[in-house]
Amino acid sequence: MFMILLMTIIIIIIIFIMMISNFIISKKMFKFREKMSPFECGFDPEINMRQPFSLQFYLISVIFLIFDVEISLILPIIISMNNLYIFMIINLNILLLLLLFGFFIELKEGSFNWFK
Repeated sequence: MFMILLMTIIIIIIIFIMMISNFIISKKMFKFREKMSPFECGFDPEINMRQPFSLQFYLISVIFLIFDVEISLILPIIISMNNLYIFMIINLNILLLLLLFGFFIELKEGSFNWFK
């Protein structure tokens, strides 16, 4: 228990040292309101702010995120395939079927079609 507390304190000290050194070493810049305002990826804040945004890019990114999380859940199971019991194999098959089912639903809805 003492070791965990000691490591936590050391990590916090290192974080503060890094933050203070960054503040001291960093290049001082003037902070303009326009430059500090948040903007979406790929948009230039100094040009027209009201550009149309394609909803297709958003849908593809959400689909990618969902399938990426599911694949990251599947990979550790596949790596330890020789130690699996029957209920783990059944759960893996159910997960793969859900992944395939979700893919076919997205395909049927036309989320993968770029030209409509």
